[in-house]
Amino acid sequence: MALDQSFVGRTYPPTPAYEVGREKIREFAEAVGDAHPAYVDVEAARALGHPDVIAPPTFVFSITHRAAGEVVQDPQLGLDYSRVVHGDQKFSYVRPVRAGDRLTVTSTIESIKSLAGNDVLDIRGDVRDEAGELVVTALTKLVARAAEEA
Repeated sequence: MALDQSFVGRTYPPTPAYEVGREKIREFAEAVGDAHPAYVDVEAARALGHPDVIAPPTFVFSITHRAAGEVVQDPQLGLDYSRVVHGDQKFSYVRPVRAGDRLTVTSTIESIKSLAGNDVLDIRGDVRDEAGELVVTALTKLVARAAEEA
């Protein structure tokens, strides 16, 4: 069953603030194998003009993924999450995420398409700091595979 096109443009409430910590950044950088000194050394980050350590570019996925969960779990949308695969992910940064940031994410359904019986859902996650300034926009593409015929 195709997803309801009337959901295109629907925006969900902002998430509770997520406080970005130095240790979380360090753990993430280590997990993805990125040894850039600005991710673990305050002085190295300051030498590059940042007030504190910065996060690797894909760090924000852990925050935006949870926010997109609100969309996919919306019972009115009718998405069968057991059939969903992650199709694509893009980030557009205004500035790097840094330790001490308190970030919220507001998710919006950008588009819903049906391709060969599969539903393709594009979700935009606007990540803002405590001052309400945009830090990064995440674009997530989810594909709900068509149900197999009996």
